[in-house]
Amino acid sequence: MTPSSVLLNLALSFAGLSALCLAMDRHHRAIFRVAPSRRQARALRGAGWCGIAASFAAAVILADWNFGPVQWLGSLTGAALLVVGLVSYRPRWIRPAALAALPLAAAAAFLA
Repeated sequence: MTPSSVLLNLALSFAGLSALCLAMDRHHRAIFRVAPSRRQARALRGAGWCGIAASFAAAVILADWNFGPVQWLGSLTGAALLVVGLVSYRPRWIRPAALAALPLAAAAAFLA
């Protein structure tokens, strides 16, 4: 378990969970003042699940099957806490934070 692999998992999990959060009507309305269209919600859900799946794949590739799923669950839990905190207290920050997590994940993947 290296810091770059943890950062990669955390960033991908955060981006995925943020996309799933924005796919929900209530949270999307809190941020953008309008409900998402069906197409937007479907695209956000797909992007969210792809981010979570990519996080799992990265964890298993970098930490093997012995510790990868454990590391993935830990990063998923940490990312969920970050998303809940942002949605609760600063809902408008979730979009820029999720967009910033993607280049951070790319940099962490390059280092790992």
